[in-house]
Amino acid sequence: MPIALITGITGQAGSYLAEFLLAKGYQVVGMVRRSSTVTYERIEHIKHDLTLVQGDLHDQSSLVSILSNYQPDEVYNLAAQSFVATSWNQAVLTGEVTALGVVRLLEAIRMVNPKIRFYQASSSEMFGRAPAPQNETTPFHPRSPYAVAKVYGHWITVNYRESYGMFTVSGILFNHESPRRGIEFVTRKISDGVARIKLGLAKELLLGNLEARRDWGFAGEYVEAMWKMLQQETPEDFVIGTGVAHSVRDFCEAAFRYVGLNYLDYVRQDPRFMRPADVDLLVADCAKARQKLGWMPKVTFEELVAMMVEADLKRLKDAS
Repeated sequence: MPIALITGITGQAGSYLAEFLLAKGYQVVGMVRRSSTVTYERIEHIKHDLTLVQGDLHDQSSLVSILSNYQPDEVYNLAAQSFVATSWNQAVLTGEVTALGVVRLLEAIRMVNPKIRFYQASSSEMFGRAPAPQNETTPFHPRSPYAVAKVYGHWITVNYRESYGMFTVSGILFNHESPRRGIEFVTRKISDGVARIKLGLAKELLLGNLEARRDWGFAGEYVEAMWKMLQQETPEDFVIGTGVAHSVRDFCEAAFRYVGLNYLDYVRQDPRFMRPADVDLLVADCAKARQKLGWMPKVTFEELVAMMVEADLKRLKDAS
């Protein structure tokens, strides 16, 4: 039975990846940080099938201990300070976790067993202002402390591959969303806001830049691409996305339309949610993933929006 270690297992992508690997017959070890308020909401339904261990990307000794004790065949590093807006207020923390955390984990793997296959969760935010569509050869132009930290994590992963011959890959995933997305992210903020307005629990939805355009796909599908990257004969980096961009305004329009409302009656722009430096357009050119991984998304933008709004409607109705 293959063994996989997932950091960030309690997050959106971590929970979907854990489900996917369990279905493939893996023993799944999930690393969680010591906290008085650890939430297992996203993995509660599979918690009894997982091995959860305490560790922290700040603490290399804890990483060495976990790798030594469980001897995983594959490591998926999904842990990060991943909220872009927060990265301006907590730039140093973002660098410590999202950048230096990667090299601590790579060093631990090199010390314990350099044959472990390693997946690094890179981000489309690394491209920033680079011309679209973006692929594996597009130069990075990060526009936030989060994106800068992700660039470091990406290149140190490449460096360990080239320096030590380790099987290390980066998946440059474009925006992947789902009902499990954190409430602070704009897509989930919209789906939750729409549900609240529809149920009479709110009267308006305050957002920042409505014109920013992103390549949004379903997170539950993207985890298969992560796994496929580690099954290749040689380690390579891959861009993963849908190849179609929509604006925040488009997302609002689709979400409100799903419940029979006009977004113009409820959405208000609030300067508090404008970023110091924004990214106008991110859209994936994932031809390499189609060709080499045989991976293509199936869930459409409209289906994704409907899925998220429906889930928030059900959650709020069940809570009332």
